[in-house]
Amino acid sequence: MARPFKTLSAREILAVAITAEEEDSRVYGDFAAALRDRYPATAAMFEEMREEEIGHRQRLTDLYRERFGDHIPLIRREDVKGFVRRQPPWMVMPRGLDAMRRQAAVMELETTRFYRHAAAQSTDAGVRKLLDDLADAESKHEQRAGQLLEEKLTPSVREEEEATQRRLFVLQVVQPGLAGLMDGSVSTLAPLFAAAFATHDSHDAFLVGLAASFGAGISMGFAEALSDDGALTGRGHPWVRGVVCGLMTTIGGLGHTLPYLIPDFRVATGVAAIVVAGELAAISYIRHRFMDTPLLAAAFQVVVGGVLVFLTGILIGSS
Repeated sequence: MARPFKTLSAREILAVAITAEEEDSRVYGDFAAALRDRYPATAAMFEEMREEEIGHRQRLTDLYRERFGDHIPLIRREDVKGFVRRQPPWMVMPRGLDAMRRQAAVMELETTRFYRHAAAQSTDAGVRKLLDDLADAESKHEQRAGQLLEEKLTPSVREEEEATQRRLFVLQVVQPGLAGLMDGSVSTLAPLFAAAFATHDSHDAFLVGLAASFGAGISMGFAEALSDDGALTGRGHPWVRGVVCGLMTTIGGLGHTLPYLIPDFRVATGVAAIVVAGELAAISYIRHRFMDTPLLAAAFQVVVGGVLVFLTGILIGSS
């Protein structure tokens, strides 16, 4: 189980920061290497950010050794609640320049918030001052990442607050909503169509679909609310995200359940199948639009998974 951030000691906070700076510097190094031939200016900026992260890590390491000795315990982002789970660079780089820019912007936003909260929690004046200084430095990185992100979209750089709001909207609303919509649309297919083909009764299928949709919505809502308190990531209040995720999960299941209010089983099933196709297409587009997934790849992943679950329900219900 990941530990709540507020339970970390000053020693553990510094250890997390050291590991995080090491990871970030290597990510920026990978981005710079990937962009050096085609985008030398952007690659140079990523290389500069990498060097600065190495400097941050050295300052943290020096302070740690001064306060706590040479042994630095291994504690990573994934060991602490509140950090966004990142995709590794080798999954981001094939999606192109904009995907790397967005990744950098989210990384810097998260790191800035981490240092602000860590400084507020620290009782050691020296540790608190260093963390505040690093938060200021990471804030400048965030602005630089925002400039990288906006470079192709407009002739001039938009206000950083506007860029941050868009990134937070994705973190707070789009991500939990998309996760819920995908789960609700796909996970309820098998029980709904299994019940429909087993009973050939629209009313029975509707009740099963209704139960599956609301049950999945409640489960996903609680899972999202308990997964991250939002203190470090800026993803907003956990229960707000939980409500968004739960509602979208329920809506995803109800979309192909409501056609079974039609008394005629065959007509209801035909309408439900059309609704399923529309849901899978909408999910594919949302993943492409907001999650930097190529449209064909998103469609393949979502449609293949949805069709397999759909056929599983039909086969089980017909057996």
